[in-house]
Amino acid sequence: MPPSGTYRVQVSPNFPLTATAELADYLADLGVSHLYSAPLLTATPGSSHGYDVVDHTRVNPELGGADGLRTLSGALQAAGLGLVVDIVPNHAGVAVPSANPTWWDVLKNGQKSEFSDFYDIDWSRGRLLIPVLADSPDALDDLRVEDGELHYYDKRYPIADGTGEGTAREVHDRQHYELVNWTRGDGELNYRRFFSITDLAGLRVEDPVVFDATHAEILRWYREGIADGIRVDHPDGLRDPQAYLERLRQAAPNAWLVVEKILEPGEELPEWPVDGTTGYDALAQVCGVFVDTTTERFFDTLDHHLTGTEVSWQNLVHAAKFAMARTSFAAELARLSRLVPELDDAPRALAELAACFPVYRTYLPDGSRHLAKARAEAGRRNPQLIPVLDRLTARLRLPGDELAVRFQQFTGAVMAKGVEDTAFYRWTRFTARNEVGNDPTDFGVTPDDFHEAATARVRSWPQSMTTLSTHDTKRSEDVRARLAVLAEVPGDWTEVVRRWIRVAPLSDPALAHLVWQAAVGAWPISRDRLQAYAQKAAREAGTATTWIRPDERFETQLREMVDRIYDDPALHREIADFTASITPPGWSNSLGQKLVQLCMPGVPDVYQGTELWDHSLVDPDNRRPIDFPVRRELLARIDDGWQPPVDESGAAKLLVVSRTLRLRRQRPELFGGYRPVFAEGRVGEHLLAFDRGGIVAVATRLPVGLSRRGGWADTVLSLDGHSWTEVFTNTSYGGNRIAAGELLSTYPVALLVKE
Repeated sequence: MPPSGTYRVQVSPNFPLTATAELADYLADLGVSHLYSAPLLTATPGSSHGYDVVDHTRVNPELGGADGLRTLSGALQAAGLGLVVDIVPNHAGVAVPSANPTWWDVLKNGQKSEFSDFYDIDWSRGRLLIPVLADSPDALDDLRVEDGELHYYDKRYPIADGTGEGTAREVHDRQHYELVNWTRGDGELNYRRFFSITDLAGLRVEDPVVFDATHAEILRWYREGIADGIRVDHPDGLRDPQAYLERLRQAAPNAWLVVEKILEPGEELPEWPVDGTTGYDALAQVCGVFVDTTTERFFDTLDHHLTGTEVSWQNLVHAAKFAMARTSFAAELARLSRLVPELDDAPRALAELAACFPVYRTYLPDGSRHLAKARAEAGRRNPQLIPVLDRLTARLRLPGDELAVRFQQFTGAVMAKGVEDTAFYRWTRFTARNEVGNDPTDFGVTPDDFHEAATARVRSWPQSMTTLSTHDTKRSEDVRARLAVLAEVPGDWTEVVRRWIRVAPLSDPALAHLVWQAAVGAWPISRDRLQAYAQKAAREAGTATTWIRPDERFETQLREMVDRIYDDPALHREIADFTASITPPGWSNSLGQKLVQLCMPGVPDVYQGTELWDHSLVDPDNRRPIDFPVRRELLARIDDGWQPPVDESGAAKLLVVSRTLRLRRQRPELFGGYRPVFAEGRVGEHLLAFDRGGIVAVATRLPVGLSRRGGWADTVLSLDGHSWTEVFTNTSYGGNRIAAGELLSTYPVALLVKE
């Protein structure tokens, strides 16, 4: 059976398996059926996230090891809960070679290592390049030979048998690897990696031997009933996702299997043997339906006024992706180009195709139309490249061609880094929509479009995960819910943000607009958190400063701008007052989108801590410790009969989350179908409702506009003639017409259950 609801916990050395086990009774009370955990296998020492696995054969000792997993499993079983685990098939951590036994052996023995085929290494390029040295011509002088190993400051590397005589430099020159300047990685690396991270080396999981070695422990958990579900990280990096997932499904036939596949709007998930995605597609739809789509022009005008430019999203994305393909992924581009040595313009043409690619990747033979679209756009932008583009695409559409295989892995990385990690920080018109899995030019979603997508979901992927926040979202769900209010008050926002930009100027106005939206979206936010976010955003945008070459003058100016928010009493007060004005409608949006996500087709996930208001920004801000004792206490009060108000405590959200999750777990038969329910009355468009086959979820949308129009007035909801019980207030309703004003008098949401 798939989960009825999951709860994501960022298990880490600071919150290990024993601490996670202590949550079991709380999560059972909350109403989920499964704990959904961050990766649990042994990761790079000190890893806070676990995606840099170094040993696939054992549970991370820093999390509590095998004993910790036994403790967690026992606690979950005692509470009647299952476990969904996150796995990382694409890559392994290599930052600390001594912690990764297979990588250590490859470094020591080169191609003669029994693990040389574990990693996707281009051995034709000579020694294995390790970009770790300082940016200095004399960096190799700092090497030392100690205890039979080669040391570079705190980094240790093996020495091949029979090569340990002479100076440290001489020993180094005899190894199967070459330590080089860290800046050479992007351009010269000869192993595949995760995106542009040289510390994560690509695994050849398409090899059955590698698959078995890296999945044996995880699959043992499945066979022994420790894990019921598996979340597959980054399938787009794999050589053949379809074959990989078929092998995984065969090994875990009854597991609930979801993939972290980011679908662009309108893109369909391939017919893989999985239960669905991790929910970014649902996130885009749910958040979008709470945005006023009629005010897009206001934000276009404001953006033009602030930045002085009218660069389209499409051109901005193209520029970011093309630059990323030629710089951060120069090594990968060179490897592709070596497969077509007869084409002098192959590097530029391949980069152009990747920059024009409309989705993350194809899965040949599926998706060849995306390649055709990229070819057409690349030819439009560069007519002189058309002959080369045609010769390339003739091969790129062949599933068995090595060029086509590697190009599919390449486009996903270029998309992720070019869009998620660059363009999203440059295009700052309305950042509530700058989210993974969404096109920011899709300003909002109409109720009709939402219903259409939900109907398709119940038909095609009814067990796919739905989510509103993850460890990878750019803003938490409640930040986006509050920012959605700006679309209802575009004039007010234009007035204040233009004044704030004058009071605290920044030479990059697009970035300034992003920071101001972050400030009001996450308010009250500490100075340190906002400073850290602003710096990260600026370096990701890469327009005025970068990670590789920080511009100290600009970053000083940025720090001064953020400091002004806290040090200028009048500015601080104005930000606080404006935020206070949009907070109550933001709460309404938060409750609405949460109820919709929890009730819509799919398996809802609650990201850790978001059962109360959570105004987090991008990672690592969203990995801060969670105050679970407060949540336990509030849930106990609600269970004792307390009717929480909609206020700063967030207890109203906890009420919605717990009551809805419990109902899904106890009565899954009520959540089988999907039928839109429409309101009658002059403000009926402010109500979003649907019937799942026994429950009706009702949410308020565009609350500012509703208030301006005088409230619900004559709006009624037409239902069948049964009696209904509203779950959050425990109120009974009869007949087939319920007044919206009565139904939503306590909360802006309602959950009706047919008696």
